[in-house]
Amino acid sequence: MRLPRTARLLAGAVALVLTTTLVAPAAQAGPKDRKRKVDHSISQLKQDLEDTSADLAKAYLRLKQIQQQLPGARAKLAAAQRTLAAAKAKDVELGQKLAVSKANEQKALDELAANATKSEETTSTIGGIARQAYQTSGLGELSVALDATSVQDLADRMVLADTAMRIQGDALAELQALAAQTTATKARLVAVREQTAVLKKEAEAALARARAAEKAAADAKAKVDALLADQKTQVAHIEARKAAEKKRLAQLEAERRTLEKKLAELARQARIRAEKSGHASSSSESTGGFLSRPVNGGWISSEFGMRYHPILHYWRLHAGMDFAVACGTPVHAAASGTVVSAGWAGGYGNRVVIDNGYVRGVGLSTTYNHLSRIVVHGGHVSRGQLIAYSGTTGSSTGCHLHFETYENGVPKNPRRWL
Repeated sequence: MRLPRTARLLAGAVALVLTTTLVAPAAQAGPKDRKRKVDHSISQLKQDLEDTSADLAKAYLRLKQIQQQLPGARAKLAAAQRTLAAAKAKDVELGQKLAVSKANEQKALDELAANATKSEETTSTIGGIARQAYQTSGLGELSVALDATSVQDLADRMVLADTAMRIQGDALAELQALAAQTTATKARLVAVREQTAVLKKEAEAALARARAAEKAAADAKAKVDALLADQKTQVAHIEARKAAEKKRLAQLEAERRTLEKKLAELARQARIRAEKSGHASSSSESTGGFLSRPVNGGWISSEFGMRYHPILHYWRLHAGMDFAVACGTPVHAAASGTVVSAGWAGGYGNRVVIDNGYVRGVGLSTTYNHLSRIVVHGGHVSRGQLIAYSGTTGSSTGCHLHFETYENGVPKNPRRWL
């Protein structure tokens, strides 16, 4: 049998929500659009979980929220890990540059020390030559010639004098070169030290960024781990509660069948009375307008019709209409009638049932469910009379009024009468 179009659409929506791994939103979808979709899916789930025990519904909603949060949490973790990797790479790069800069600084210092040693040695050499010249009354050609004792001695003295002058000249030239080299090395040392200072600051900043990135990655991972652990807990809770939930929903269905039988009997008696009085009508088609809205304000959050249970995976009837109103909103009788029952009704929470009599060929009854407080517990009520206040008692996932209409004990769409 082909399901109604609304049921097929609902099944498709629920199946999409129930996927364990959610598909990432399209790139063009902004945060507001994604949040609106998430809020809509959670709202739809709350409707689908109507009549489900509060703790199970809470666990399932939490599970869906976790599954919707996990992709974003994992994306943040991946981004944090990429940032951390980049920060560490930058830290390593700057560390290497800093090591090279420090090596260059030490090299310059070593060169300066070597130049200083060479300068001392060269200066000592020049000093020795000067002292020798002083002691021998100079190295001039006249002095050498006068002091010579023979031609051979003269020749030897001339060679020695020439060698001494050449050594002195080379030493002076080397001393000048060392002085120039020392000046250049000192300038290079200043530049290297400035570079080292800049690299130290960059390295410190890079290290701080790496530590911050590491903390962000750790926090992101902790978030993912916590979500996964929470998911495991909720799944275990749901699995453990399934059997009890099936039993509880079976009891709820039995309660509704009992109510249907009771209302069907009241409708039969009302029809008999109407036939005896000559007011019976064969028409059972309602054109609406007979019932008033039971609450002022609010909006219709869920219509009458078949609904898919996302945990137990079967279709069941949502036998009424939900008015989304705050807890404590006054609830009024939709039409005059007699209070059939008023009190606790299991999954329906606090409930008021009113027999509205034989109307348009059917025995009409209305029920008001999940009430926070009941005002009228019996007797006759008039249209618009305050009978209770809305709430979220019984199997309810939020404040609202669940309103039902029964024709001859059979639940029908309230829109036929409103």
